[in-house]
Amino acid sequence: MQHYTPAAPAVRETLERILASETFARSERARNLLRYLVEREQQGEANRLKGFAIAMDVFGKDADFDPATDAVVRVQAGRLRDLLSQYATTEGADDPLRIVIPRGSYVPIYEYKRGGATNGLLADMGSAPADADLPESPVPLPSIRRQFRLVWLALGLVVLMLGLLTLRQNGMAPPLAEQIANVETTVATASISPPAPNETLPLVYMSVNDAAPAAARVAAAMRAGLPGFDWVDFIGRNAETSSDSHGLTSFVFEVGPGATAGDVAVELQHLASGRVLVSRNLTPADTEQGVVEDRVAGLLSATVLPSGSIYRYIEQARLDAGLTRCLLLGEAYFLDQNARNHETAYRCLEDLADQDAKSALVYSGLAALQMESITDNYAYPPHASFETAKGFAHKAVLMGATSPSAHRTYGFLNARLGSGDDSLRWMRKAYELNTYDLSMAAAYGYGLIFSGRYREGTPIILRAVEASSAHPTWWDFGLFLGAFMQGDQERAARAASALTTTDVKSHYLAAQLIAATGAGNDQMRRRILNELVTRFPAFAADPRHAFSERRYPPDLTNRLVSALREAGLGKGS
Repeated sequence: MQHYTPAAPAVRETLERILASETFARSERARNLLRYLVEREQQGEANRLKGFAIAMDVFGKDADFDPATDAVVRVQAGRLRDLLSQYATTEGADDPLRIVIPRGSYVPIYEYKRGGATNGLLADMGSAPADADLPESPVPLPSIRRQFRLVWLALGLVVLMLGLLTLRQNGMAPPLAEQIANVETTVATASISPPAPNETLPLVYMSVNDAAPAAARVAAAMRAGLPGFDWVDFIGRNAETSSDSHGLTSFVFEVGPGATAGDVAVELQHLASGRVLVSRNLTPADTEQGVVEDRVAGLLSATVLPSGSIYRYIEQARLDAGLTRCLLLGEAYFLDQNARNHETAYRCLEDLADQDAKSALVYSGLAALQMESITDNYAYPPHASFETAKGFAHKAVLMGATSPSAHRTYGFLNARLGSGDDSLRWMRKAYELNTYDLSMAAAYGYGLIFSGRYREGTPIILRAVEASSAHPTWWDFGLFLGAFMQGDQERAARAASALTTTDVKSHYLAAQLIAATGAGNDQMRRRILNELVTRFPAFAADPRHAFSERRYPPDLTNRLVSALREAGLGKGS
């Protein structure tokens, strides 16, 4: 049997779908082995896929490993083959691409199933070499119905051309170039199904008008970052070449010369109106290699998220509909958490799900709001449960195997269920899928800190804080905790000072109290202490209970309680 090698995106999407499946949920070893084998093969390192290397890289064996006496690789490979076969006949029965580990080898091969969907695969595979042999089990042939449709389309075009020639002879036809253009348009659009209107996302283009190396670095970073954001569709071509580039929710990032020599200007413009929404001037220091990525991450995080400039404009111009409206309602809820906002956002997404929505954002949003229902005891939806939330989160990951938001939601779910290791695994994956989304970085860093891994989490959340022009306050609180646990009093104090502009919360006041005490500011210490005791008497009486209830790590709880006692709070705890 001959096998066609698909392009990397098709393999990656299939791999992530398998790893997120219920079939593989209980076997971490199988997940690790499959990821290792596929990623090595995709990187052109199939010759490395030998038992000895696998034993060391995947199963932690040392140089004394003897495959003759230790069958761990053979046993786990056999288990992996069984799970892949089980997945292919159950959850993966409709998958167009199948990953197989043939017996006697550890190098994965890829098979396309007869009768499977073709359009997405054709887009991913690209063009085969001209002299390539046709695969024995390639993309399946069109159905009989589709063949008839194509035949009738061809006949219709012939009739159309004959009619045009007749009209032309009578002097009634438009110019030949226009006729050909019309025919080409008919052919190009005859078999294309537009996306469901209620799931349409803003289109984002780029236009680079500066050939300088600094502008090239900015453009390269933006092209690397934009595809990872779930909330927009990035079109990798110039806006002027697209017939749909002036849609009401189409935007363009223009990269050009800046205010002074060596600067780079980046403008975000709404195409239909020409209105400039964001204008940034990047200096030579901002565009240096190793720095430009963070500057672009800050720009993209401030513009393409539901809290950013693109969605704000869509809302203000009343262009929101379908999924964009639901995303804005979800953002409104998390900015002002109350039962009414929650139900409005939930019902919006629920309506899309009832219409068999295909977007992972719908189901990850429902999972997040379902968890909020449980936490805050909202009346809607009735009978909210973590099991239902898990079902939504699982569907989101299956639909969006490379969706950062789907993976992050699964991470939040596992955190709520007390599964710290699984939570971090999902959060890490969300972060790796889009390192340009600072909200993903902050969530992963925060998760590491609340798992007691302060040295790992603090730099990640620090990067998010420093690269963003504006961000949620919980980022600053996470940074405070990480810096506090590492003895960085100055950084902890700066992070605590950023908490003063938000709605007052007991743990934020506690952070400010600790910072004021460490700085020796007795007047501020007394003021904050009095406010904390007055507004949050239960917390003031027993902060240890409050921290434990919120699942703070024991060492973090002990250090916070000790610092608060030193500040004059919770003497009895």
